[in-house]
Amino acid sequence: MSLPAGLLAYAARGPAWVQWLDRLPALLGELQEEWQLTGDGAAAHGHTAVVLPVRTAGGRPAALKVGFPHEEAEQEHLALQHWHGRGAVELLRADPHRSALLLERLHPEDLADLWDLESCEIVAGLYDRLHVPAPGRIRRLAPHVLRWADQLAALPRDAPLPRRLVEQAVTSARDLVATEPPGGDRLLHTDLHDANVLAADREPWLAIDPKPLAGDRHYEPAPLLWNRWEELVSGPGSVRDGLRRRFHTVVDVAGLDEGRARDWVVVRMLVNALWHLQDPAGAVPAPADEWLTRCITVAKAVQD
Repeated sequence: MSLPAGLLAYAARGPAWVQWLDRLPALLGELQEEWQLTGDGAAAHGHTAVVLPVRTAGGRPAALKVGFPHEEAEQEHLALQHWHGRGAVELLRADPHRSALLLERLHPEDLADLWDLESCEIVAGLYDRLHVPAPGRIRRLAPHVLRWADQLAALPRDAPLPRRLVEQAVTSARDLVATEPPGGDRLLHTDLHDANVLAADREPWLAIDPKPLAGDRHYEPAPLLWNRWEELVSGPGSVRDGLRRRFHTVVDVAGLDEGRARDWVVVRMLVNALWHLQDPAGAVPAPADEWLTRCITVAKAVQD
């Protein structure tokens, strides 16, 4: 099987990726044989997975997704099982030990061609359907947040981040965990943005690629702010105003508490910056200085 050139380029990420890529063609073949699937088009890929259009033994169009094993994707199948196609792509079969999912076939169109505020409205409209009580096996958000807060607090004072924002994020992170609202144990997608919502036949739009955690639904909006960045930079008006329009659109449509959502955005953006400082060689969507600037800009815009 011929893998996309862009996927093969991920070998530069290190030996674990080389090993996974070497094994991938045989793994895809094994899964097709075991699950009685036939190829139905060229493979595509994202940042951590390959997706192969297939048809089931009964002729149903489907998509075989095989991912590079990593913690964020370990419980994807559990979230999709729990949603059972309500607001999200339907899971047909899973082998979590091989990071393999058989999914309903969606269309390639995502929300990126829509006006960004329309996209924000659609994503925020999915929240109520996705933010159901989380099953007990889903990892909780709170322990992650407390660990991130400790790591932020340990940053040296000369780290290339405004110290005021770092301290604010530490305080907010700990306060948000301590004051989680009743019913706060919700199933979160955590990476819901334009590229992770695809057009479908049975519904206009469905969410894909969750990185699930259980926690406060106000954690969810931040990816809508840091994505589609070039549109904010090159569009009319200021980046700050564009970010604020997106933020308030999501808050209003989803009926979120503005202050709580704002605090989570600040925490998430400073954690994003922290991760880059911890792993400067890691994959980020922009050069280092630009990415840190973006994180700081988002954090400031929602509270100015």
